[in-house]
Amino acid sequence: MTDTRSISDASPSLVRFDINHPEYDAVIEADTAFWSLVRKDVSAEILTDPGFLQKIAENRTGFADEMDHLRFGLVPSAVYFNPTERCNLNCTYCYLPEDMRRHGRHMSKEQLVEALDLLLAYFHRQMPPGVKPQLIFHGSEPMLNKANVFATIEHFKDDYIFGIQTNGTLLDSDAVEFITSRGISLGLSLDGPTAEITNRTRHTFSGHGIHDRVIEVMESLRGYQNYSVITTVTTENLGHLTEMVELFHSLEVPTCMLNQVRCTLPGGQKVRPSDEEFTKAYTEALERTHELYRETGRKLVVANFANIVLAVVAPTARRLMCDISPCGGGRCFFAVNARGDLFPCSEFIGLPKFNGGNLFSGGLETCFQTSAFQNVTQRKIEEIDECGSCPIRHFCGAPCPAEAHELNGAINQRGAFCEFYKDQVRYVLRLIADGRENDFLWDNWDKGIPTVFDMNMS
Repeated sequence: MTDTRSISDASPSLVRFDINHPEYDAVIEADTAFWSLVRKDVSAEILTDPGFLQKIAENRTGFADEMDHLRFGLVPSAVYFNPTERCNLNCTYCYLPEDMRRHGRHMSKEQLVEALDLLLAYFHRQMPPGVKPQLIFHGSEPMLNKANVFATIEHFKDDYIFGIQTNGTLLDSDAVEFITSRGISLGLSLDGPTAEITNRTRHTFSGHGIHDRVIEVMESLRGYQNYSVITTVTTENLGHLTEMVELFHSLEVPTCMLNQVRCTLPGGQKVRPSDEEFTKAYTEALERTHELYRETGRKLVVANFANIVLAVVAPTARRLMCDISPCGGGRCFFAVNARGDLFPCSEFIGLPKFNGGNLFSGGLETCFQTSAFQNVTQRKIEEIDECGSCPIRHFCGAPCPAEAHELNGAINQRGAFCEFYKDQVRYVLRLIADGRENDFLWDNWDKGIPTVFDMNMS
């Protein structure tokens, strides 16, 4: 945890950060995530300007306290819950072992009810009265255990805010009606604008494609605002991200995610695009969403990018907790597999070393103190080589620890896509310089969010 006394006693340490803008540079104090845009012709002088430094010094304890609370002061309020180990798909980049997805177990309704009772008691001990925890049925593929999942949702309908993350192939009209009539958040996955592209990486074990089936489900969800679609970006679809957002916009998808493939297992590592290629395609797709918004007045929010925008403009308003150090795994949320085993995040479920105990054998309270969880929740970006001196380290967080462990040999290493994150932050700051950042955010995102510090120096 940052020592705020040393923060307040020390002089601000600002560095200039080139954002590739014709008029502005950024100056950043990495320790507190303070930043300011300054004209290029005065950016060198501003680093030592007494008035500017004094204003920052007067507020930096508050900046540090806010960042410390975000990084170390939160308690879990959500759980990713796998009601089955099985999946009907064999996606090439999946982070879960194939044997588990082929031959794993389902949880019975009785086991699900027992598990959610145990979790609810824990959340009641941790969270303020009246605040509901979130529970996201996750995968493998939760709809392989659909009857038990839906029965459990009915049983606990007054106790949890429910979500379902699914590949969509098993959602018939009755399932869609069940989900939408109850306002359940729904996440689908689609990796290409055409069947030929999607089916390169997302298909059944027998090799059959699933693109057209998912499009049918998306058509049935027109007008439903509580759903999103994830595109996992790989070398197989990298050149088609602009077409992806055009498709999503045409189908009135309210929110999507263009997620870089996680390189936790070899399948993901084999289809990892380069940072440079990813940045180019990703930025072009974001600009296309902006054009569509200007043309139609309807936003397609790219949630993982919007989260980086919020990380810069309003850190405590972040909606996702991957892009911060420590990440949200084991701090804001945790994962439970179909055997009741506890992990900091779903990304770790295929890695036995990060099993922190079992929900059914009294492991819930103690799992957060195990090395499996502590290694994740105490992972500090300041202690990672090359990241400790990086000016944008609190806008990035060197994700993902599971990926870093498998890709680079240790949890205290960088993950993938370091240069992509730097370019993403540069792009955010350029948007701010041009007054366009709100066009990429959810409407009314700042409702109830106080302004901590605002200074305009010409």
